[in-house]
Amino acid sequence: MDSKAAPISISQVRQDVASIFLAKVFNWMAVGLGITGLVAYATAATGLAVTISRSPLFIVLAIGTIGLVFFLSARINKIQAGTASALFVGYAVLNGLFFSTLFLRYTGSSIAGTFLITAGMFGAMAVYGLVTKRDLSGWGSFLFMGLIGIIIAMVVNIFLQSPAVYWVTSMIGVLIFTGLTAYDVQKIKRMGEEGIMSQGQEAIVKGSIMGALALYLDFINLFLMLLRFFGGSRN
Repeated sequence: MDSKAAPISISQVRQDVASIFLAKVFNWMAVGLGITGLVAYATAATGLAVTISRSPLFIVLAIGTIGLVFFLSARINKIQAGTASALFVGYAVLNGLFFSTLFLRYTGSSIAGTFLITAGMFGAMAVYGLVTKRDLSGWGSFLFMGLIGIIIAMVVNIFLQSPAVYWVTSMIGVLIFTGLTAYDVQKIKRMGEEGIMSQGQEAIVKGSIMGALALYLDFINLFLMLLRFFGGSRN
């Protein structure tokens, strides 16, 4: 019997390292989603969601969550890994408080059902981003322009109140965030392959936080778009 071990290729090592980094990213994403879900449910169950929806706190939370995303993105290279982790957890908590108001508009069963649909679609596109040999980097600018377009359309529709615009932006939003899921997963995989795991614990933690934030946003926004189609109204 040949006792020599089969040589390990450089590409295999890179894939293994990328898998470790991806696991860290998905673990952080799962933590974020879990915190948001628990906070949202607890806030709705205690009746605090009603207070939030009827007070300036709703606007404060909306601005706070957006502000934290921009702050993390802009300052990630200048803050400590522990600070980045705490800000990510804080962001998940704020989102939980903000999204607790969804329980006032939609039934709990339709929210749960939509979450499962979102998880299935997200999972399928994440797998595609991992296994495809196609370079998805060209999707980035196209998806970003589409995202800006639907944001503008949604803001304009606040004043127009057009059902047609509402449903079109919802459908396009689903397509954009499913595409972003595959794009971001492939991008994160490449970060792992290109050596982030050799840059020290600080870089690993901060890189995994930013990767988790991107996927968290893809999941949450896909969920919100799908909820427009599958959410059962309480009214």
